[in-house]
Amino acid sequence: MSGMKLGFIGLGVMGRPMAENLLRAGHELLVWARRAESAQPLLDLGARVLPSPEALAREVDVLFVVVTASADVEQVLLGAQGALHGLRPGAVVVDHSTIAPAAARRIAAALARCGADFLDAPVSGGGVGAANATLSIMVGGEAAALARVRPLLEKLGKTIVHVGPSGAGQVAKACNQMVMVAAIQACAEAARLADAHGVDFGPVREAMLAGSAGSRVLDVFGGRMARRDFAAGVEARLHHKDYALFMDEAARLGAPLPVAAQVWQQLNGLMARGWGRDDSAGLLRLLEAP
Repeated sequence: MSGMKLGFIGLGVMGRPMAENLLRAGHELLVWARRAESAQPLLDLGARVLPSPEALAREVDVLFVVVTASADVEQVLLGAQGALHGLRPGAVVVDHSTIAPAAARRIAAALARCGADFLDAPVSGGGVGAANATLSIMVGGEAAALARVRPLLEKLGKTIVHVGPSGAGQVAKACNQMVMVAAIQACAEAARLADAHGVDFGPVREAMLAGSAGSRVLDVFGGRMARRDFAAGVEARLHHKDYALFMDEAARLGAPLPVAAQVWQQLNGLMARGWGRDDSAGLLRLLEAP
C-alpha cells in the first residue's frame, strides 16, 4: 500500500479517529469536510485539505467515506461536485456509513460505470473502537476490491468480514443494529423491573454479567443505566435512523420483524421527548416516564 494516496470524507465521532489511524500508519491522507474546523486536527497531523469531493477524488487511489445517511453519501459521491466526477479508473471507494442496502447498490452501479469499485463497509464498535482500531467491519462488494484495500482496513478494525455482493455489508449492519438495540431495550426493562421491586439494578447487572445474560450491551449500556448516565455515548437519533432504514426495507420485502417493530416504537418515543441526542440508554427513562 506504500505510495498510494488516501482520501477521507466525514471527520466526525467515527471518521476522525479512523482517519488519524491511517495517518499514524504512515499513509498520505487528503481530506474534505463540510466544516473547516472538523478537519483541523487532521491537518495538524499532516493531512491536506481539498476544496471539494471531486477535487479530492482526482488525487487519491482509495477514498473513505463516513457520513450519516444515504442522502449524504449520494451527495458527496454522486452530487454536482461529487467524487464520481473526479475518480480515476481503478480507484476504490470504501463507505463506512450506515445506509440503505438499495442505496449502496445504486452507488456501486454508478461508480462501476466510471471504472471505480465501491465497497459498502459499515462498522460496529463506536467511537472507542474507532480510536483503538478494533472495529468490526462488514463488507459488501467485489472480493478483489476488498483484497486490494484489506491492509488499510486492518489499520481500522480487528474483524473484517466479506459478507457478499454490493449492499450485503449494509444488510449485516442492519442485523447488528437490530440485535444490539433490542438488547439495550431488554436491559432497560430489566432495570425497570428491578426498580419496581425496590432492588438496586447495579448489583443485579453485576450478577447478570457473570451469567448467561452477560453481553457487551449489558456491560456498556446497562452500566450507563446503573449510573444514570444518559449523556451521549451513542446518540439515540442514530439508532433511530438505522431502525428506520431496515424497517422500511423489511416492509418492502415482507419480512416480519415483530420485536424490532416494538423497539422502533420505543426509539420513536425517545425522539418525541427530545432525547435523540442523548444516549440510547435513555430507553430506561422512557419506561420510567409518566
